Amino acid sequence: MDKNREAIQMMQEGKYEEAAKLFNELIEENPNEPLGYINFGNLLVELQEAERAERFFLKAISLDDTAATAYYGLGNLYFEQEQFEKANNYFQQALDKGLEDAHLYYLIGLSLQYQEQFKLALPYLLRATELAEDEINYRFQYGLSLAQAELVDEAKTVFQEVIKMDEAHSDAHYNLGVIAVFNEDAEQALKHFNQALEEQPDHYLAANGKKQVEQFLENQ
Repeated sequence: MDKNREAIQMMQEGKYEEAAKLFNELIEENPNEPLGYINFGNLLVELQEAERAERFFLKAISLDDTAATAYYGLGNLYFEQEQFEKANNYFQQALDKGLEDAHLYYLIGLSLQYQEQFKLALPYLLRATELAEDEINYRFQYGLSLAQAELVDEAKTVFQEVIKMDEAHSDAHYNLGVIAVFNEDAEQALKHFNQALEEQPDHYLAANGKKQVEQFLENQ
């Protein structure tokens, strides 16, 4: 196993000091190679040392301005800090530099979603689901952006796909309940709110939705 791969494995195992030592050795051995700086930056993000991580990613870019994973690292850093506009800028640059990765598309979609740019988020979240068909959260967030963009029928289809993947997905049931309310189908709404609460008894939104639908039915 080469030193870089060994360091990444150490980082994944939570052995941060050992990983830092190996990454530092890599940088000393290859000071003009961006990879060591990028991986050390990723480690510093894990350790929530944002300022140091930023310096390492920028150093990597100064050595190679086509290093897509350095832009991705900066995007992830700012995303973790909830600086979503700045994060999106670097994610887009990673994409422009040729990084084709499902999680990158997902994070671009989320960063746009958090800026309430729901329609702009849709193609990125859709692409994430295409590249990683089994990632249920990618599909759920795609459905959520469809709903937030008021594409209700399309959102319903996606949430139903989520339920097929995981019948116990309480948030998908809740959102199907909301769509049923929108479609004036109180019985179906109640069914989904009850299912959401069965899977997650402390689901406040589902409990509130159920209460409102029951009150509506009582007044009929």
